[in-house]
Amino acid sequence: MLREQRSVLVLLLCGFAIVLAWSAVHPHDYFTWVLEIFPAILALAALAITYPKFQFTPFVYLLITLHACILFVGGHYTYAEVPLFNWIRDHFHLARNDYDRVGHFAQGFVPALVAREVLVRQKIVLKRGWLFFIVLSICLAVSAAYELLEWRVAVSTGSAADAFLGTQGDPWDTQEDMATAAIGAVTALLFFSGWHGRLISRMEAKKAAAQAAG
Repeated sequence: MLREQRSVLVLLLCGFAIVLAWSAVHPHDYFTWVLEIFPAILALAALAITYPKFQFTPFVYLLITLHACILFVGGHYTYAEVPLFNWIRDHFHLARNDYDRVGHFAQGFVPALVAREVLVRQKIVLKRGWLFFIVLSICLAVSAAYELLEWRVAVSTGSAADAFLGTQGDPWDTQEDMATAAIGAVTALLFFSGWHGRLISRMEAKKAAAQAAG
């Protein structure tokens, strides 16, 4: 990876570590905290393992870091009790704390660009229509897998998982979470595909120039 890209990655890792450390200090409860933050830790491990063979664009690394921070905040307070969104709920007379909708929007938005970059740069899918469909399908599969995980944790641990589920009494919470993830994925693909494509082309050109220079 080029020097400036390494510098960006170091900064993002520092930000990741700082927010993770903050979230671990006196969270709502450590059981919920572990459940909420473990996807970010798994993602970091996966990125570290695959790094020697595949590096994403700095933009995608930034999005992954922001998504991780969303998880860390949710883990610290629980998604139903994030203070800013409690204020928004009360100020606008809403029925619920909607921070979890932010999390599920990110759950569609960020994986969409992660999947898109892998499929494009590995030349797995290049036709625009098929790329849109397959990336959206991947994001919906990720969202469904997470909802299934929540279900099994709730069945296994009973009321201890209430804060992890964060349904806030909404019987349609699971469906709304998946719909929000779908909206996030579609938003990413509709509004960021062109820019993302240019970033990929620029990164590939820089890598080719660096290799040619020797």
